[in-house]
This record gives sequence, structure tokens and C-alpha cells, in this order.
Amino acid sequence: MTDTQDFRLAYDPKMFDPAVRIEANERLAALQFEMLNTRLDRIEEAMERLEKRLWLTVFGVAAAILTQAFQSFMTVTP
Repeated sequence: MTDTQDFRLAYDPKMFDPAVRIEANERLAALQFEMLNTRLDRIEEAMERLEKRLWLTVFGVAAAILTQAFQSFMTVTP
């Protein structure tokens, strides 16, 4: 086989059709947006879990401070 025959076998006229290229780009963009939305959903879930932990920590610290204040009040008052 010569180089021109290889080129003819490898050449696909559909590959250069603008409609096919646009469709392929649209499918790729849709796939990329889908993956981006999936990642954003995972990030949002992680942020919600982190927020719950943060509030639990805040309430725990507040409870410890109030408990300590109550104990010191109880020792002062007979």
C-alpha cells in the first residue's frame, strides 16, 4: 500500500462534517456539566456534614461553659 491509499482508508468524510462536530461537542459539554454537577453535589453534602459538626461543637462548648458557670454558682451559694 502506498501513503495515498492509507490516507484514503483513514479519511472519514463524516469526521469533517460541521453538524457531527457540533453534536460531539454538545455531548461532551453535557457530559462535563453532568460531572461538574455531581462534584458540586458531593461538595454540598460535605459542607452540610461539616456545618452539622460545627454546630455540634459550638453547642458542646456552650454547654460546657454553662455547666462550669452553674457549678461555680452552686459552690458559692449553700
